[in-house]
Amino acid sequence: MRISASIDNSSAAHLVAVESDGSRQLLDIPPKTEMPGSGVNGGEFLMLALATCYCNDLYREARRLGIALDGVQVEASADFPGVGLCATNVRYRASVRSGATPAQIARLLAETDAVAEVHNTLRAGCMVTLDPPAAVSP
Repeated sequence: MRISASIDNSSAAHLVAVESDGSRQLLDIPPKTEMPGSGVNGGEFLMLALATCYCNDLYREARRLGIALDGVQVEASADFPGVGLCATNVRYRASVRSGATPAQIARLLAETDAVAEVHNTLRAGCMVTLDPPAAVSP
């Protein structure tokens, strides 16, 4: 599955879109009020990516394990010590509302942690490459 995100920011507009395998969605993300750019920063989006991935994967893995879920809550956090420095103390926690036993829930949480793609990407590290611009305009 190919996933991408884009931002088109100017003094006139702030357009944010995500796409998965050709299915594009616009997101309602506000621009910054005091300067150009996005009103949500990359670190916040990174933590949202962790929380969203684990939330969605909990439902997927619960279905695979035959566990009914009534709800899911996931929080992710990290410390960003300064400009250009990597995040530290990246952590997340989750709780589920379900009639399943505590042992079933513990298994669900652990198995989901093992297969959560965004988490595994961060854990393994990956090359990030800046491609040259397609065209430079004034």
